[in-house]
Amino acid sequence: MAKNTKSAAFRKINVDQYEEEQYIEEQLADDSATGPNNAEVQSLLAKGNNIDALITAISTPPVNTKNQAVKDKALELVMKVMLSFKTSEIDGAVSKLDETKLDTLMKYIYRSFDKPSENSSASLLIWHDKVFAKTGVGSIIRVLTDRKRV
Repeated sequence: MAKNTKSAAFRKINVDQYEEEQYIEEQLADDSATGPNNAEVQSLLAKGNNIDALITAISTPPVNTKNQAVKDKALELVMKVMLSFKTSEIDGAVSKLDETKLDTLMKYIYRSFDKPSENSSASLLIWHDKVFAKTGVGSIIRVLTDRKRV
């Protein structure tokens, strides 16, 4: 049974500091962020080097910018790279990515679910399944709770 100590020490925490209106962003928005290099990714795709194109496309996501046009261009580029893979090549691509790149890829997959293009839903589901098989539920939770959006 709990003992009543009549201690008020736990009341010294200022809970108002965690109020949403007083939250200050950890990093300031960087409007100079341009996202992935379109020309470099396109040249890698033209050479048939899809895995390097994917790595290049997701290496520099525009998460610190508030410019929606930059984020949309990056999404289109990553979607183009993901749709260029054959279904049998997806496992090899996912196995070459580390955890942070897989989380970034999962962010792009979820964002792509929001704006599907023609015939992309089946491919996105395959990508999601392969990334989920490698990372587990942790990646989904990290993506959904992260404030930095792609």
